[in-house]
Amino acid sequence: MIRRAFLTTGAAAATLLALPIHAAPLDYTPGLVKDRLAAGETVFLDFKASWCATCKAQEQVMDRLKAENPEYEANITFIAVDWDTYARSQFTQRLRVPRRSTLVVLKGDGEVGRLIADTREVKIRELMDAALAASSV
Repeated sequence: MIRRAFLTTGAAAATLLALPIHAAPLDYTPGLVKDRLAAGETVFLDFKASWCATCKAQEQVMDRLKAENPEYEANITFIAVDWDTYARSQFTQRLRVPRRSTLVVLKGDGEVGRLIADTREVKIRELMDAALAASSV
């Protein structure tokens, strides 16, 4: 009986280890982006709302791309910015973010690229690739 339980537990653990595990994006707080950029990181901002269908579609594409290429998460800092909380903040206005479902990549003092309400995998991949390229500079 103990052997059977051990084998079952071992098989379950092996199955869990085989599943891709993605780190959840960091939740935006004031000062976080500034600190991460000052540390030399490439920052990928996802301005989103929990109720936004376009945001969900973008998230699904990004998760799929992260699963295909672990270098994204290893080299890019992903930060989720809650649109309902920060839509009118100085941070959002300074970046000229017009709406939720906006993706912005920053490195140093500059913007690497952005997408607004675009859910096409090819475009999101291009932005993530640009972020990855910026991370190696």
